[in-house]
Amino acid sequence: MAKNSKWQDEYWLLLMQLYLQKPTGIKPMYSKAMVDLSLELHIAPQQLFNKMCQIANLETPRIEHIWEVYGQNPRKLKRAVNLLREMWGFNNALEFYEGVETIESFEKEFKPIADDTTLTPMMLVLILDEYFRLTPITMVPETPEVQTLAKMMRLKPQEVVDVMEAFQHCDPYLNRKDEMKGNLVLACQQVWRRFGNSEPQELASYAEQLKDYFEH
Repeated sequence: MAKNSKWQDEYWLLLMQLYLQKPTGIKPMYSKAMVDLSLELHIAPQQLFNKMCQIANLETPRIEHIWEVYGQNPRKLKRAVNLLREMWGFNNALEFYEGVETIESFEKEFKPIADDTTLTPMMLVLILDEYFRLTPITMVPETPEVQTLAKMMRLKPQEVVDVMEAFQHCDPYLNRKDEMKGNLVLACQQVWRRFGNSEPQELASYAEQLKDYFEH
């Protein structure tokens, strides 16, 4: 695994391999493959997406050279990528991580909010987007929108409802008096602070992009 969050020349090989995966071309910014590579390299999906656009446009002589060498030879590219990852693994085994590995802020978006759940902040963002489209009385497992969202994220409808209930405790307009504690409501409070008072279009646009993560 790469440990440096700054762009390195060899990263072009991994990104080109992803670009060449069928269907060949620029991959959605938050597709699972793009996010997985982001987490591996500790580089935000937005930056990888921009770099992939450079590959598509062959913007630099360096990219043109890599394309000439590997663009029509996926097996050669695969060997180079495998060797690169083996070198990273060997170096990590020798160094055993000097100091604490840096966790970029974007990475937390895709990490579980607690050890006992698969829920991640990005999933909470998707649920918050749906939350604003429903009324409290429709935030139940039987609601089609809840079921559709749960199916997409491979959750049970009740899990989505539990998150929506936590968001109700964050919503000043509902003024819930009963107290709710735990990791879930704390994570929901963080997401609410980011998007609760922002323009609905901003949240909706981000949520729409995040849906690409589950389409694979």
